[in-house]
Amino acid sequence: MRLDKFLKVSRLIKRRTVANEACDAGRVMVNGKPAKASVKVKVGDIIEVLFGTKAVKVRVLDIQDTTKKEQAKELFEYL
Repeated sequence: MRLDKFLKVSRLIKRRTVANEACDAGRVMVNGKPAKASVKVKVGDIIEVLFGTKAVKVRVLDIQDTTKKEQAKELFEYL
């Protein structure tokens, strides 16, 4: 699954266009490297998103095309 879509489906970022812009600005890292929106995300990858001064680091546990709000938290774990 594409990185921008995973960020939206997991609800780490609310909209896919915002996720795309964050990737283009270099504020999203996958496994310690700056990532473009088109990077393929796999189970076990470590994603770090910079929100201003705050950084959120998560590990991908599952990948689904769609998910309900309550189940979105099961797609990743905070590190």
